[in-house]
Amino acid sequence: MLKIENLTKQYGTKKAVDSLSLHIAPGELYGFIGHNGAGKTTTLKACCGVLGFEEGEIYVDGISVRENPLACKAKIAYIPDNPDLYGFMTGVQYLNFIGDIFKIDAQSRNARIRKYADAFELTFALAQPISTYSHGMKQKLAVIAAMIHQPKLMVMDEPFVGLDPKAAHTMKTFMRELCEGGGAIFFSTHVLEVAEKLCDKIAIIKDGKLIKAGTMDEVKGDHSLENVFLELV
Repeated sequence: MLKIENLTKQYGTKKAVDSLSLHIAPGELYGFIGHNGAGKTTTLKACCGVLGFEEGEIYVDGISVRENPLACKAKIAYIPDNPDLYGFMTGVQYLNFIGDIFKIDAQSRNARIRKYADAFELTFALAQPISTYSHGMKQKLAVIAAMIHQPKLMVMDEPFVGLDPKAAHTMKTFMRELCEGGGAIFFSTHVLEVAEKLCDKIAIIKDGKLIKAGTMDEVKGDHSLENVFLELV
C-alpha cells in the first residue's frame, strides 16, 4: 500500500531523512517512532505529497507520489499533529467541504458523518463554528474528515494527542476497522505503550536514519518497546 524507497529530504546541508526505505502492506497498522527532530513528520508529509524530496521514490497503491501526486492524494487521508481547520466554518460545513473535494455522494456522506460524529460524541457541536472548538474537538473533527472518504492509506502524526481516553479508544477501533477492510495506517507516536499494543509492525528512526523495523516481536523481542527504544536511541 505504501512503499518508501531510499527517501532523502534535506534542509540546507542537513539531511532530515536519509535513505529511508519502508514497505507497508494492505491490512497493516504500522507505527513510526523516534525522538523529536528524528525525521518522522518530514517523512509523513513527503508520503502525502505535502513536502517534496531530493532523492528516492514513494508509491501509494503502486502510484508514484512524485509523478502523480493528485492520484495518490485521492487514496490518502492525512491527519497532522496540529490540525489547521477553517475556524469560520461550522463542523458540518467543513465535513461537507471535504466530502465535495473527494466527490462523495450525499447519501454515503451523510451516513458516514452520522456514524463517526456519533461515535466521537461530536454530533452536538457540528452546527457550531470550528473557532469555538477545543483542541480535542478539533482533533475529533479532523479524524472524522479523514475517514469519510474511506481512504486506502491513512497517515497520522501523533493522532492521540488531545483525545480523551474514550475518544482514543474509539480511534483505535476505527483504525483497526480500516486495516481489516484492506486499508493501511502509517502513524507516528510518542506513546510507546499504545504503539506496543496496537501496531502490527513498527519502525524506529534516529537522526533521519532507519535503525530498526519489523514486526513488534522482531523489534522488541522479550523486552518492552520502551526499553528497546531507549537503548537504540
